[in-house]
Amino acid sequence: MDLLAEYRRATMFFETGDPAGAARLLEPIVEAEPGNSSVRQLLARAYFQSAQLNRAEEQLRELVDRDPSDHYAHHVLGRTLERLNRHVDALRHLRIAAAMYATNTDYTTALRRVEGRVGGGR
Repeated sequence: MDLLAEYRRATMFFETGDPAGAARLLEPIVEAEPGNSSVRQLLARAYFQSAQLNRAEEQLRELVDRDPSDHYAHHVLGRTLERLNRHVDALRHLRIAAAMYATNTDYTTALRRVEGRVGGGR
């Protein structure tokens, strides 16, 4: 299998609105290259976009475990947990992402939204 060609194909699927198709192409690439964070991140996003939230959570937790300074992985993990109605769990990751990249309005908006749902998170 030409992994680069498959990755490019998966990216095309994702960008044209077929995240489930992208996920199907990305899964064997992650199996073949489990340390490739870029591929794993795209797989997590594809799962998130196709509402395969438990699978997205699994990939994102792996990314956060490998690199706790990955603010984007924390953000998407927080958003995934939010969509799973696990707001208290989401709050931790959204706070980390917002603290690392305070100028990102998507991060602060998501944090405020979830804080509101858990009564300020205190």
